[in-house]
Amino acid sequence: MRYEFPIQPGEFWWGGTVASDKCPLTVDSEYHQDFFQECGNQTMPFFVSSEGWYLWSDNPFRVDVAGGVFVIEGEDVRRIRGGSNLREAYCSAMRDHFPCDGKVLPEAFFRTAQYNTWMEFTYYPTQEGVLAYAREYLKNGFAPGVLILDEGWHGRYGTWEFDFARFPDPRKMVDELHAMGFTVLLWVVPYVCADGVNFVRSLRPLRGTDPEMAKHLYMRNEKDEVAIIRWWNGYSAVLNLSNPYDAKFLDDQLQHLMRDYGVDGFKFDGGTPAAYNDRNVINGSFKGDMTPHALNIAWNEFGYRYPYHEYKDTYKGGGKNAIQRLRDKGHRWDGDGINQLIPCALTCGLIGHPFVCPDMIGGGEWSYNYLPGFQIDEELFVRMAQCSALFPMMQFSWAPWKALSPENMALCRDAALLHQRMSDEILRLVRSAEKSGEPILRALEYNDPHKGYAAITDQFMLGEDILVAPVVTKGTRERRVVFPEGQWKDENGRIYSGNTVQVLPAPLEKLLWFHRC
Repeated sequence: MRYEFPIQPGEFWWGGTVASDKCPLTVDSEYHQDFFQECGNQTMPFFVSSEGWYLWSDNPFRVDVAGGVFVIEGEDVRRIRGGSNLREAYCSAMRDHFPCDGKVLPEAFFRTAQYNTWMEFTYYPTQEGVLAYAREYLKNGFAPGVLILDEGWHGRYGTWEFDFARFPDPRKMVDELHAMGFTVLLWVVPYVCADGVNFVRSLRPLRGTDPEMAKHLYMRNEKDEVAIIRWWNGYSAVLNLSNPYDAKFLDDQLQHLMRDYGVDGFKFDGGTPAAYNDRNVINGSFKGDMTPHALNIAWNEFGYRYPYHEYKDTYKGGGKNAIQRLRDKGHRWDGDGINQLIPCALTCGLIGHPFVCPDMIGGGEWSYNYLPGFQIDEELFVRMAQCSALFPMMQFSWAPWKALSPENMALCRDAALLHQRMSDEILRLVRSAEKSGEPILRALEYNDPHKGYAAITDQFMLGEDILVAPVVTKGTRERRVVFPEGQWKDENGRIYSGNTVQVLPAPLEKLLWFHRC
């Protein structure tokens, strides 16, 4: 069915997908998303308005905004009055459609910066390289935290065992990392290389194993053959985590990694609705009637039971207290760069995901490294660290001591230490959000409705009482700060009155942030 919902003058809307930085939408916006075909990053069939309305469907839909009108194609799309402002509408929708599940998340995610091996090693980490990487963080004054061994620690996809040529003694490595104070997560995807002895053996019942498992493993095509799909690293079989056989197949391997090597948890990548779309099957169509969206939900629910987890491709996961990361950003100021961090994080919170981590500092889109003449922009790197410092989480990947001058590396360390100093406040907000489901990182409009703040996407509130105004444009050494109602104190004790706009110095070494008096 086709639905049309007008946008009123002065009205602002957030929602849909975090992959887009176009929110808030207004009468002047142009916007297109097809949630039938792709859901990038966190996605919900939901939009919420500064005027207290929200749009909801239990099913995916296609949405176009042009000429001041939402045009939506889908089933049972409803426009519902949830209150008189953004916060009331969000809370009303959450209570009725994606209530908070109350799960308590591990403190380690929020206390200190996180570290990810991807940009430092891409596909080629080694045991000694990872240990040296961790030691250098400590040597350079960073606190230990969650350490994610990203892609490349393993052998073939779907055989979740260490590559012993590059990791000859993984138990020793994990023990050393634990002794340094790190929590260790490994990267996994639901894709399985569909050749070689391990794949063949998985399809043959072995002595002492359940003979039914081999008959039911993997998504199948109409001929009941293993379906082969395209994904970003080639062609593979894919697991259906709603299938108990597939879930046991993967869980057995992950439990082995935790039991025998001491690994703490996993970064669950991939498994997007697109991966389960017939368009990506190269030998037919999927057998069965589960939708791509239901299969993505099953992938997310599978990993959600591990206390230490991370996701970034989640359809209709609002209300689940899960660690969510923004999708990979480019090493750039505009386009898909630092400019997207705040608007995408604001949308993330407003579709039911309070526990948001920005992308890796400096940008996690690795292909930028291979552009002709590529050089790291040290100013960008520092500003990205500062912008991330007062998110609920922050994550380094490029080694700052190698990428930056000593002076700029120190500024990134200062950002990480600020996050650590503020961790009691951040954790208090996390524990509150685990019960309430409300965003931790908020648009100014959320706390102070109808004051003219809805269009602001380069400032944010951390909870009710912390105002953050990062610099996200190159060469900027002062910036305009909008102060909501109240009295606001900076790090040096200077007081600023609310309901004012101030232009303040913002040298490279400074993140502008303020605490409500």
